[in-house]
Amino acid sequence: MPIRTRIAVIGVGNAFRRDDGVGWAVIARLRERAAERPPPTGTVLATCDGDPARLIGLWERADLAVVVDAAHAHPARPGHVHRLSLDAGALERARTTSSHGLGLGEAVELARVLGRLPDRLVVYAVEGADTALGAGLSARVEAVVQPLVEDIEDEIVRHRDAAARR
Repeated sequence: MPIRTRIAVIGVGNAFRRDDGVGWAVIARLRERAAERPPPTGTVLATCDGDPARLIGLWERADLAVVVDAAHAHPARPGHVHRLSLDAGALERARTTSSHGLGLGEAVELARVLGRLPDRLVVYAVEGADTALGAGLSARVEAVVQPLVEDIEDEIVRHRDAAARR
């Protein structure tokens, strides 16, 4: 009997703000590959503008949620990927939150308080170079989309294999 797990892969951002659309580009590539290599049953591929309520709605009741978002660092290393993994039971309370400019961090904190975090949350944050108005990714960010897609597919396989062992 196959193990059914709910997996949510969410690309966060704005496809019309250049590198801020990296999450959407990764989801588009995963959808293309799904025709040849379907993800496990119960896998949802979604895009989101980053609104905390929408994020929580997409990942709640998931065994695994993978979020891809653009990151802004100073100094920036465009195309550099950061991976952060959080288990719902081990997440510490954030020290501060904001009532405006809500983003992924605030969504995680709100979901924690409400008891609506996925069992496991993996965030891939990609440092961008250009968030000006316009479509298309900068060359350095575009270069990490395919490797990131492969990393996410591997993440899903590891999760599925771990679930089968339980």
